[in-house]
Amino acid sequence: MSEHDTPAQKANTETTSIDAKEQANDDSRFMKMAMEMAAKAEEKGEVPVGAVLVKDGEVVSAGFNYSIGLHDPSAHAEMQCIRQAGKLLENYRLLDTTLYVTLEPCAMCAGAIVHSRISRLVYGANDEKTGAAGTVIDIVRHPAFNHQVEVTAGVRDVACSEQLSAFFKRRRKEKKAAKALAKLESSELAGKG
Repeated sequence: MSEHDTPAQKANTETTSIDAKEQANDDSRFMKMAMEMAAKAEEKGEVPVGAVLVKDGEVVSAGFNYSIGLHDPSAHAEMQCIRQAGKLLENYRLLDTTLYVTLEPCAMCAGAIVHSRISRLVYGANDEKTGAAGTVIDIVRHPAFNHQVEVTAGVRDVACSEQLSAFFKRRRKEKKAAKALAKLESSELAGKG
């Protein structure tokens, strides 16, 4: 806004600012819901990633990683959420929706996001190894595709990263303890023989 702006331009700028604040609040609220879904994954021994799909301000579907439990490498949080939404909306096109996910989608999930025509992707933590929404590769905004997705990255990124880090730290500790116990049991058995 400058001193030379007309009253209409000033009002438009103020409206845009209010809309941006409302959008940021909605993004934070829905990401919190995605984090709650991630906690459900962790309760099942899965990598804690959660997703929530929203249309017109209402949650349509939610999902969490369940690849181990379902013996399905495609059962990522995003895929679970997209499949559920397609059934509920009775359409494979998820037009005018926003997908909230705690971790940047992989190539498989990014492809599904593009094919389902999700309008907007909001994610928390970057995935430095397999992120396909801009970190490693950008499938969701690739200019050769007939659909590009609007992306907002970094919503509750610290909290999402900490949720993942805590899980992997605990898992490494559990594996180390199990390995030490196995070694101890092995040496006790060797001592009896």
